Amino acid sequence: MQSQSPSHSYVRPAVSLFVMLSVVTGVAYPLAVTGVGQGLFPAQANGSLVSHDGGQVVGSRLIGQAFTDPGHFWSRPSATAPTPYNAANSAGSNLGPLNPALQDAVKARVEALRAIDPGNTRPVPVDLVTASGSGLDPHISVAAAQFQAARVARVRDLPHLVVQDLIDRHTEQPWLGFFGEPRVHVLALNIDVDAVARARTSSGQN
Repeated sequence: MQSQSPSHSYVRPAVSLFVMLSVVTGVAYPLAVTGVGQGLFPAQANGSLVSHDGGQVVGSRLIGQAFTDPGHFWSRPSATAPTPYNAANSAGSNLGPLNPALQDAVKARVEALRAIDPGNTRPVPVDLVTASGSGLDPHISVAAAQFQAARVARVRDLPHLVVQDLIDRHTEQPWLGFFGEPRVHVLALNIDVDAVARARTSSGQN
């Protein structure tokens, strides 16, 4: 009787192990992680989507948007290409502080902010003229929001105190009280600015 070769004896265990690991890592584990995520953290597992006007998805809490009209708060610049806040191409500009290209970009952004609000002589907060490392930052500093408050109030015909109250409501404090800095979520703030402006127009308030 011919004996089985040693190399042939390894084939069946190897194939069995491959199939078992494929099932565990390719099917069971992803299903388990998805189930836990959907059960315990459904909002985060689905992209932290922001809904408005009857459930219409208008963005994500994790990814900023490029606002350019004067009646909205502007986000910080995004260095992603070819379009700003392109999540598929998250990146910073990687330009050093002495790079002429960065200096020209900052100068152009300052000029744009001055042009849209010529009466504002306050110093321009740095995060309004420089991109974040990811290029997707959905937040701005409290100083950046306050810098724009008078412009938004004027364009939307809202009392400055109303706009300031919206900024205060959307100011997120540092995690655990000391990790990071207070910040403002731009999309959430602009949604409320729209809602307040519509409500005041409907009620005939100035």
